[in-house]
Order: sequence, then structure tokens, then C-alpha cells
Amino acid sequence: MAVKLTKSELKRQKDALKRFRRYLPTLQLKKQQLQMVIRQVEARLAEQERLRRQRLDGAAPWLGLFAEEFPFADWLKVSRLETDTANIAGVEIPVLRALEFATAGHDLFLTPPWVDEALLLLADLARLDVEVGLLRRQVERLDAELRVTSQRVNLFEKVKIPEAIEGIRRIHIYLGDQQTAAVVRGKIAKSNLLRRMGET
Repeated sequence: MAVKLTKSELKRQKDALKRFRRYLPTLQLKKQQLQMVIRQVEARLAEQERLRRQRLDGAAPWLGLFAEEFPFADWLKVSRLETDTANIAGVEIPVLRALEFATAGHDLFLTPPWVDEALLLLADLARLDVEVGLLRRQVERLDAELRVTSQRVNLFEKVKIPEAIEGIRRIHIYLGDQQTAAVVRGKIAKSNLLRRMGET
């Protein structure tokens, strides 16, 4: 990095160093928050996936009943799906606000007895699928923001702050050398002047 060896550049480097040191703790805190939130969301995601597997495993013995000839089309529809966004550590993530299903009215005497339970299971599985999808999107967005924040933390810690410190060090050395050279030149000039005055 080319640094001008002047007092104005020294001030600019010192101001930049102050700014980097002031922003770095904020970035580190954001990184920690993102890591904590990601762990929480991943735990919720694992729990929802476990619940989904558990529901499917519990229903496996009677899922073959869906092979019966029965008009299931349009018996379970999403009547309301409402999502929103939440701000977590500066990241907009999708969240589920509401999910409601409408079931077709059916004659209890004409439908098999397991249909009601099957519709509840399908609604539960659909809800879990929506929640799992949203949680995965949350993790993706939070991971992307964590990568960017980590890059910024590394940029400040490993590049910008050391560059500013090195620039300040080089400018101090140069200005110190210039000051020493000026003192030496002044003493030489004074001794030359005294010598000339003594010769006359």
C-alpha cells in the first residue's frame, strides 16, 4: 500500500484507524448474534423435520388406504397462507403468520372412517412442509449475511487495521527522520555560520 509520508496523511490514517476500531466491535457483535440465531433456527428446523418424519412413520401402516378409489381431489385446500418478514440482526427473514385449510364438506356415512384422520394428517404435514421451507430460507439468508459479516470482520481485523497501523508507523518514522535531519542541518548550518564569523 502506497502511503504519502505527510502530516495530513498521518491524520487521515489515524482517523481511519479510529473508525475501523469503532466499527469492528459492532461487526463482531452482529457476527455473534447471527451465529446464535442460526443455531436456534437450525434447532427449530431439525425439530420440525423430526416431527414430520414422526407423523409419516406413525401413519405409514394406513397410508395404503389412499390407494382406494375415492375422489380426494379438492378435499383439502389452503384457504389462507400469510407470511411476513422479521428483522433479525439486520436481515429480513420470512416467517409464517397464518396457515389455514378448508376441507370439503362430506357425508360421514358415505366416506370411509379414516378420511377425517387422513385429512388432519395431510393438513399437519402441509403445515410442517411450509414451516420447514420457511426455516430453510431463514437459514440460507442468515448464512449469507453471516458470510458477508465474517468477511467484513476479517477485512477490518486482518487488512484495514494492520494497514493503518503500518502506515502510521511508516509516516512517524519518516517524519522523525525528517525532523532529525532538519536538526542536524540546523546544527551544521549554525557551526558553518559560527566558523565563518570566526574567520572574519
